[in-house]
Amino acid sequence: MTITRMKGLRVISLLLWVCAVYFVGIYLFVGGFLLVRLEVNRTSTCGDVLEPRGESKDFCGAKPRFRRAVLIIIDALRIDFTHFDPNNTSPQPFENKIRVIDEITSSKPAQCRLYPFRADPPTTTMQRIKGLTTGSLPTFVDIGNNFASTAITDDNLIHQFGQIGKRVVFMGDDTWESLFPKKFHRSLPFHSFNTHDLNTVDDGILQNLYKTLVGDEWDVVVAHFLGVDHCGHRFGPDHPRMADKLIQMDGVIRSVIDHLENDTLLVVMGDHGMTDTGDHGGESQKETEAALFLYSSAPLFPGPPSQDEPDVVPQIDLVPTLALLLGAPIPYSSVGQVLLPLFPSVGPAQGAVAGPTQLEALWINAKQVSRFLMTYSAIAKDIPTEILTLLKDQFENLSSEYLAFVREGRSSSRELSAALRAYLTSVQDVCRATWARFNWLKMGAGLIILALASLMCFTVSEMSSVLVRENHLRLRTPVAVALLVGFCVAAGQLLSLGYVELTWCTAATAFTSELFFLAWAHQFKKSAAFKNEAKAPKSARWRNSSYLLSPPMVVTLLHFASLFSNSYVVKEGQVITFLAFSLALSVPLRLNWDGLLLPANQDPSKHVLQLPSPPSTVRKESGTLLAFFALLVGSLYFSVFFHGCREEQRDCQPSPFLSSLARVKDNQVKNLLYIFSVFSLAVWTYLLRRCLRHYGNLNSSGGTVFTARWILPLLSVCLGLYWAVSASPEDGFKNLAELIKLAQLIIPRAAYFLLGLGLILIWLDPLTVFVKHRPASVPKNTSVPRYRASTGISPQAELRHLIPQIYQRMRRSLDDGEPGGIVEADNRPAVEAYGLGTVYSAPLLLFCGLLGLGLLQLHPEGMALSFLLLLLEMGALLHIHASSTSLRDLHGVNSGGFNVPWTPVVLWSLAATQFFHATGHLPAFPALQWGAAFVGFPDGHTGTLLPATLVTLNTFASHILFAVGCPLLLFWPLVCEVRGSRSAKASGEGGEEAVMEMRLREKPQLFSLALLQLSTRYLFILGLEVFASMCAAAILRRHLMVWGIFAPKFMFSASGFLVSCVCLLLGVSLVLRVDVAVGRWFERLVPEGSR
Repeated sequence: MTITRMKGLRVISLLLWVCAVYFVGIYLFVGGFLLVRLEVNRTSTCGDVLEPRGESKDFCGAKPRFRRAVLIIIDALRIDFTHFDPNNTSPQPFENKIRVIDEITSSKPAQCRLYPFRADPPTTTMQRIKGLTTGSLPTFVDIGNNFASTAITDDNLIHQFGQIGKRVVFMGDDTWESLFPKKFHRSLPFHSFNTHDLNTVDDGILQNLYKTLVGDEWDVVVAHFLGVDHCGHRFGPDHPRMADKLIQMDGVIRSVIDHLENDTLLVVMGDHGMTDTGDHGGESQKETEAALFLYSSAPLFPGPPSQDEPDVVPQIDLVPTLALLLGAPIPYSSVGQVLLPLFPSVGPAQGAVAGPTQLEALWINAKQVSRFLMTYSAIAKDIPTEILTLLKDQFENLSSEYLAFVREGRSSSRELSAALRAYLTSVQDVCRATWARFNWLKMGAGLIILALASLMCFTVSEMSSVLVRENHLRLRTPVAVALLVGFCVAAGQLLSLGYVELTWCTAATAFTSELFFLAWAHQFKKSAAFKNEAKAPKSARWRNSSYLLSPPMVVTLLHFASLFSNSYVVKEGQVITFLAFSLALSVPLRLNWDGLLLPANQDPSKHVLQLPSPPSTVRKESGTLLAFFALLVGSLYFSVFFHGCREEQRDCQPSPFLSSLARVKDNQVKNLLYIFSVFSLAVWTYLLRRCLRHYGNLNSSGGTVFTARWILPLLSVCLGLYWAVSASPEDGFKNLAELIKLAQLIIPRAAYFLLGLGLILIWLDPLTVFVKHRPASVPKNTSVPRYRASTGISPQAELRHLIPQIYQRMRRSLDDGEPGGIVEADNRPAVEAYGLGTVYSAPLLLFCGLLGLGLLQLHPEGMALSFLLLLLEMGALLHIHASSTSLRDLHGVNSGGFNVPWTPVVLWSLAATQFFHATGHLPAFPALQWGAAFVGFPDGHTGTLLPATLVTLNTFASHILFAVGCPLLLFWPLVCEVRGSRSAKASGEGGEEAVMEMRLREKPQLFSLALLQLSTRYLFILGLEVFASMCAAAILRRHLMVWGIFAPKFMFSASGFLVSCVCLLLGVSLVLRVDVAVGRWFERLVPEGSR
C-alpha cells in the first residue's frame, strides 16, 4: 500500500505568488496616491533682502516688540474647554473649569485675546508641532509618521530663534526633542507615549517651569503639557479626571501670568482638539478647533475685539506672527499669514517696544512667501506655468505699489493691506492644490496590476485542479520570465539614468508574471487536454451571465458598488450586516427552491438505483440548518450594538461597550459589565473545550491537548484578573496602589507568555489522536476490532471512523492469527483510536480560539460580548455550510469532491468586515484604539515597533481570526457529515468507508486543490474590496470627503488585506503541518511491509 501526501509546497508557492502581485499593486498605488511634499532645504537669514528697492538691511538688528515669549502648549485643548458660562449651573467635567481666560478677557481686553485655533488635518501631535514651527501645510501621508518622529529639516522657528541668539528652553513632550535634536539651550523631555499616565509629564514641567521663569537663563520657554490629551484618550472628556486636569491647567496659566514682565508675550494654545470619545487625528470640527490665548502685561491690542479681527486663526499663521514679534526671520517654507491685530496700524503700540506696523508685517510676509514660491516651483516644477506667472505678476504689481507708498511717506493703506492679504491667500490656495497632486503613472500602474491580480486569483481558483497536477517546470516559467524582465528593467535604468528605481522593477516583474500566467491559462483552456478535464465546464462558468447573477456574486458586486458612496462607507457596518443577512437567507431559500430542504417524494414510476435517504434524516438536517440560521440572525442583530460612531454621524451614539471599565463612573454598571465580560470569556472557553471533547480530541497527551486542557483556561483566568485590576480606580485602593500597578504589568505579560506557549505547542505537536492498546486475553472468533474517532459517536457509527489502511492492516492481522487481532472477552476492540475524524480541524480550531483570547486582551473589556458573538457567528456559518452540503448529499445532487462553494466564502469574508465594525473599529484614524499599545506595558515603550504591532493586532482582530480559520470551511462539512450520505459512500475504498476528515487523507490531490481553491477564492473576495476602495479613492480624488472618508477607507482595506494574507498563509501552513504530522504518525503505526 502506498502512502501519498498532499502537495503542500505547491499550494503555498501559488498563494505566495498571488499575494505578492497584490502587494506590488497596492504599493504602487499608494506611492502615487498618498501625497508627499518636496521639502525645500533652505533657511531664512537676517540679511535677506526685504526692502522693495532691493536694499540689503539687517532685519534682526531692529528692536522687536517682545524680547521674550512663553509658549504653553496644552495638548488637545479644545476651544470649548476654555469657555466659561456663569449661567451653566450643571457643567460637564470639561466645562467652566478654566476660568482665568474669561476673567482676564473681561477685565483686560487690551492685553489679551482668545481665538479658535484651527489645525490642518491630520490632527496628530507630531504633525501639529511641525505646522506650529514651520508654517507649512501637511500632506495626508504625514499621519503615518506619528509613530516615529524624525528630525524636521524644513526651516522652523526653533532654528531661527537659535540663529538670532535667543535661548530656547524646552520642557514636556519628548516629541520635540526628536523633532529638534540639539536645538535647545536647555531641554527637559519626558516620555509621552504612555496615554495611561496623566501626571508624569505635567508634574515634571511644573517642577521646572516657575524656577526657569524667575531666572534669567532663557528668552523663549516652550512647555508642552500632555495630561489633558492623555485623560481624553483614557477616560474621554466627560469624566471627573478631565475636570481635575483642566483645573490644574487653570492654575498653571494663573501662575505663569503672575511671573510675566512687560516685555514677555504669553501664548497658550492647543495643538488640536478631541472628539467626544477623547480621540483625534481626523478633520472633524472638534478635532481641528483648538484654543489660542494671547496675553501681555503691557497693552497688546488697541482695545476690545473689533469686527475686523479674525473669527478663526489658522495654526500656520502663528509662525510668521511670532517670528516678527520676536524679531526673527520668518521660516523659509512658511505659507502662513501674519495675525494683523497683534501689530500696530500706525507706529508702535503704547508701552511696547517698536516693531513693524501692519503694512510692514504684511509686506515682509508677502516677500518671504513669494521667495519660497519661486524657489519651490524651480525645484519641484509641479505648479502650472500660467498660475505661477499670474502670481508673479501680482506680486510685482504689489511691490511697485508698496514702493510708491513708502516714497510718499504714508504708513497705512487699507486697500494695499487687503491686496497683500489676498495675495497671501492665493499662494496658500495654490500650494494646497499643488500638494494635492497625484502621480497618475504610479496610480494607473497600481490599478492595472491589482486588476490583473484579481483576475489571476480568480483563474487560479477555477483552475486549481490543473495547477495542482501541473509539473513544476511549467509553473516556474512565468516567475522565471518575470524575474528576467525585472532584471532587464533594472539594467536599462542603470544604463540610462545611472540608478535603479526598485518600484518599477517590481512593477515590471509582477505585470509580466500576470500576463504570462493569464496567457498560459487562456491557451490551456483551448487545449484538448483541458477540454477533457471534468472541471472544464466549471472553469468557464464566469463567462455565463447566470453565474454573475448568482447570490454570492450579486452581494459581492453590491458591496463593490457601495464603496463609491461616501454615505454607504460611513454606514458600512450596517451595510455589511444587511448584505451578510441577505446572502445567508438565500441559502435555505435556494435549498427550498431546489426541493432539497424537505424529504424528496419518491416517484414510483421511476427506477431508482439507490435507496432514498430516510425522511427523518433530511428533516433533522434541515432543522439543524434553520436553527443555526436563527443563531446567525441573532448574532448579526446583537453585533450592531457594538458599533462605534464616526464624526459624520451626528445622531449616532457610540456603544457603551467601547469604553473601558475604568471610564465607567457608576460602580453598579461597572460591576454588571464586568460580570457580562467574564461570563462571555467563560462561555468562549467552554464552547471550545466542549467541541474538542465531543470529537474525542482531549484524550491524548500531546502539546495541543495540553494547550486545550491547561493553557486555554489559564489564559481566560489571566484576562479576567487583568480586567479586574485595570478597572480599579487609582485612588480607590491607596494601600494597594503599588500592587495594582504591578498586577497591570505582570498579568497581561503572563497572558502573552501563555498565548505564545500555546501557539508554539500547537504548531510543534498538532496531533490530537489517542491510540489505546488493550492487553490481549481471548483470541478473536467473530468480531472485528474498532477504532474510535470520537467519544461522542455511537457504536454503530464507530466503524466508519477508521483510517482504511489501519483497518485493513488489522483485519489481515486477525485473519493471519497475529497477536494484534486479539480482543477482550466483552468484544471491546484491542486498539481504540480517538480523535481521528477531526485530526485537521481540532488544532486549527484551538489555534483560532487561543488567538482570539489574545486579541481580546487588546480590546476594552466590554468587547468580550462581541468576541463571543464572533465565535457564535463563525460556528453558525460553518454549520449552515455543513448542513447545506449534507442536504445536497442526501438528495444526491452534490457535485462531488471537497470544493467549497462561493456562498460560504463570501459570507466568511463579509463576517470579517462585519466584526471589524462590531469590535468598535472604523475605517478612520481617530477611531484607532491606541490603548492597546499599553496592555502589559503601562510605563510605555522605548521603541515604536511593538506598540505599532499591538495597535495593528487590535485593529484587525476580526481579519486575523477569519483568515486563520478560513480552512475550517473545507473541514466542517466533513466533520458534520451525515452517516451514510452518498458522498461518504462514494469515498469508500475496498468496501470500507473513510469518514469525516479521513476522506481528505485518502485523496491528497483533491485535498490540495480544494485547499488552494478555497484560499484563492477568499483572497479574491478580499482583493476585490481593496480594488473597489482603490478605484473609489482614485475616481473621487477631488471629492470633498476624499481625505476624510475614501482615502482612510482605502488605507484600512489595504492594511486589512495585507494582514489577512499573512494570516491565511499561517492557517494554510498549520493545515499542512498537521498533514505532515498525520503522515509521520501513520508511518509509525503501520509497519513498512504492510504499506
